[in-house]
Amino acid sequence: MKKVVIASDSFKGSLSSIEVAEYAGYGVHKVFPDCEVIKIPVADGGEGTIQTLVEAMNGKIIQCRVHDPLMQPITAEYGILGDRQTAVIEMATASGLPLVPIEKRNPMQTTTYGTGELIKDALFRGCRKFLIGIGGSATNDGGTGMLQALGFRFLDKEKKELGKGGQQLIHIHSIDHSHKLSELNDAVFTIACDVNNPFSGTNGAALVYARQKGADEQMIFELDKGLKHFAQVIHEKEQKNIDPIPGAGAAGGLGGGFLAFLNATLKPGIEMVLEHLHFEELIQGADLIITGEGKLDHQTAMGKAPAGVLKAAQKQQIPVIAIGGSIEATDILNKLGFLAVFSIQSGPVTSELAMNKLFACQNITRTVEQILRVMR
Repeated sequence: MKKVVIASDSFKGSLSSIEVAEYAGYGVHKVFPDCEVIKIPVADGGEGTIQTLVEAMNGKIIQCRVHDPLMQPITAEYGILGDRQTAVIEMATASGLPLVPIEKRNPMQTTTYGTGELIKDALFRGCRKFLIGIGGSATNDGGTGMLQALGFRFLDKEKKELGKGGQQLIHIHSIDHSHKLSELNDAVFTIACDVNNPFSGTNGAALVYARQKGADEQMIFELDKGLKHFAQVIHEKEQKNIDPIPGAGAAGGLGGGFLAFLNATLKPGIEMVLEHLHFEELIQGADLIITGEGKLDHQTAMGKAPAGVLKAAQKQQIPVIAIGGSIEATDILNKLGFLAVFSIQSGPVTSELAMNKLFACQNITRTVEQILRVMR
């Protein structure tokens, strides 16, 4: 082996992606001491994407005061990459469901305003490229809160400015761009979106996701009606028909808000991350790629990080092995194209021990060493 690439997602709750790569690298060098090991931390656009890209691209973490989904002040963070032009944002840090106590969850009222404040802060720091993950939202406001934070105003029939939350969608009659931040004119947005739900309707944002955000049946009906109405206003005023676009319904319609007003591009999360890392260039000439995540199962095949790594590797006919804390659906993963998949556990253990950082690190090194001894 002359070149091995290690490109794993984090083992959630246990190890970061860079830690996985570090200890897998030790395993490689125990068998092939002179092998070039390229460590590329990856993520699929969800939790951990900020940290992964900041570490990989010599960036920094920025903290700022924003508002949570119920407009309470909180401290949230995002990343600025080494080029000082690219911001990495996870909307859940400002507008995520865990920020709202169960008894207060109500997508008629929750807003994406805090996500817009994160974007605004990054704009004022000079960022003009944005990589944004939009999973895990507490909202169903069609992105209006995010847009309000950026200077857009939504008006009713009497030209009065509307407030925040999904309950306002049905009342939108016109959209005022005159106070939009001028910095947005040069900004480019790429949105990590791994769902294909349209804006409204049977498979839309409200009917599929609003219940888990605290909505009852009447709220779901009203939210869907509001989204349909908002889409019609956008079609009429902005000449953009976002309603049927796959992904427009992501994060309570936030995907549609980005499409309609910020000319964003929606991409699968892992595709967005790998493209920005120039992954296909980094893996050229590799003899093997090792990837993984905490649990490898049928969901892995549905666009998660290891599947994205595999897809890129297959273009260059590089074999890929996957490691994980636990393994299910081996047949599915093999048929997908993985050369082999391995659990790092040496025997039955408690979940607490399995997720212990030191224990997991030792298991990763041991497992990779044993795999490569066979290959040698």
